[in-house]
Amino acid sequence: MAQGFRLPDIVDIARAEGRVTVDDLAARFGVTAQTIRRDLAELDVAGKLERVHGGAILRSGTVNIGYQERAALNAEAKRAIARHCAAQIPQGASVFLAIGTTTEAVARELVRHEGLMVITNNMNVANILADNPDCQVIVTGGALRRSDGGLTGALTQAAIARFKVDIAVIGCSALDAEGDLLDYDIQEVGVSQALLSQARQTWLVSDHSKLSRSAPARIASLSELDALFIDRGLPAALKTRCADWDTRIEIAQP
Repeated sequence: MAQGFRLPDIVDIARAEGRVTVDDLAARFGVTAQTIRRDLAELDVAGKLERVHGGAILRSGTVNIGYQERAALNAEAKRAIARHCAAQIPQGASVFLAIGTTTEAVARELVRHEGLMVITNNMNVANILADNPDCQVIVTGGALRRSDGGLTGALTQAAIARFKVDIAVIGCSALDAEGDLLDYDIQEVGVSQALLSQARQTWLVSDHSKLSRSAPARIASLSELDALFIDRGLPAALKTRCADWDTRIEIAQP
């Protein structure tokens, strides 16, 4: 396959899987590893991907990728994470579902739960759970982020302060090697931080691609959370830290 055809396909694979490796791409396209390294170098110069050891990742920056692209990224892994997470939410629980495509996947898995109270600052979550007649849905209010239906700002944080929920399920844009949850939107970060003190348990839902990304704003540390739901194991050092912090790691198999 000519390079002109490979390059957009490589970017599509990176968007779907979060990262690409030289060996995997060489096998997929039937070319040498050296050829793939040249392809990745060209994509790096063009600003499409960011070269890392052994491959490349989606380029980090100060602006998140679009909602539709985020929704499609690792969709199967998100569904598996959502099933695993929802299975551990008891019937009759009070739950806060925050902004994020993975939290939206959790909402879809809760459509048949009974006796739930779900508070959310995510209009997509509210619309999904409108199909569950046995779920009370409360929307926080706040400034609407039209790109993805999120509600943020002072009104949102004030609403959160009025509740004490059993479980808060949050997402993030990136998860770094130190175990810090990162995001792009400062307003969204404030909402996630407000949840930490208003939930008896806080769970993070995150697919493995977040381990390869970066974002400029810090939400919290995994040490402040009760559980992480993810589709692959963590790097050894971070896994050890989670054990020291008593942060439960739940691995969902797609």
